[in-house]
Amino acid sequence: MERKGKILLTGASGFVGYHLIAAAVARGYEVYAAVRKSSQVDHLKEFPVQYVYPDFANAAALQQELQAQQYDYIIHAAAATRAPSQQAFNAANADITRNLATAILQSGIPLKKFVFVSSLAVLGPIPYDCSDPIAENNEPHPITGYGRSKLLAEQYLREFPTLPLVTLRPTVVYGPREKDLYVMFKTLARGMEPSIGRKNQLLSFVYVADLVDVILDALEKPTPPGLVCNISDGQVYNRNELALITKRILNKKTFRFTVPVGVVRMLASLMETLYARSKKSPLLYRERVGELTAPNWNCSIANAQQYLGYMPKYDLEKGVTESLKWYKEHNWL
Repeated sequence: MERKGKILLTGASGFVGYHLIAAAVARGYEVYAAVRKSSQVDHLKEFPVQYVYPDFANAAALQQELQAQQYDYIIHAAAATRAPSQQAFNAANADITRNLATAILQSGIPLKKFVFVSSLAVLGPIPYDCSDPIAENNEPHPITGYGRSKLLAEQYLREFPTLPLVTLRPTVVYGPREKDLYVMFKTLARGMEPSIGRKNQLLSFVYVADLVDVILDALEKPTPPGLVCNISDGQVYNRNELALITKRILNKKTFRFTVPVGVVRMLASLMETLYARSKKSPLLYRERVGELTAPNWNCSIANAQQYLGYMPKYDLEKGVTESLKWYKEHNWL
């Protein structure tokens, strides 16, 4: 197979990183996986990747790494989705992004494309009855520290107008190996169906295979400077559809019950208190409750369709079917 070039992939050991490596190798790219020395990479051993250990906190060291390797493409998919403070979020998601962009330009390498995997959390949700979906040019109103840090990263990248940049903002990503929605799948498989509050919601999702395809397409297609694209499966779902689809596929009946939002917020506050002195962050925290109960995450994918030829292959039914099949085959369910 003809080699298409060298990719530096950050976040390589994570959920999306795994699928990016698989797809990039299949397309003929030479993949350099940026990981920490402490990262678990056993699940990547089937792939012919080379591991590198850049110091993303040090722009000068990054510059030397880039000059030594002469990468053709960079996909910056690394992100902290939980952190103990806004400062920690910014350090992990924004400062490192700026360091990487600085090193790219100072290194002088002839980079063909830099794809930044941002998040729909940058823009935040819209009202339930809003007639238009979330568009890329909406005024940002992030409601979490994660979203604010990703917005800051995007703002930093605008300081580098010569960077061959494409920014992608995926909504909730799911698929084999994902661990957050998996908690819900596992709960439903056990016959329990908790629901937070009673207000209507409109949700969006993207299956991981569609996301990695559009990321790699962004490397290969000519794009206008600074292109920004929201990424979902192009559909919008009510708050119950994910559970309904999951129960139908698993052939499960569940005990459904509603937990008041106030109770969940109290639990989130308690979790934050318990984790106050820990280096880890709780799965549930107050801002996360706001995100989970937000009224409308429906987003437009018109930019991705127009400029990247994006045509999602997986709606929620097909994607959940494939996910549950994988979880069962690998004894997660």
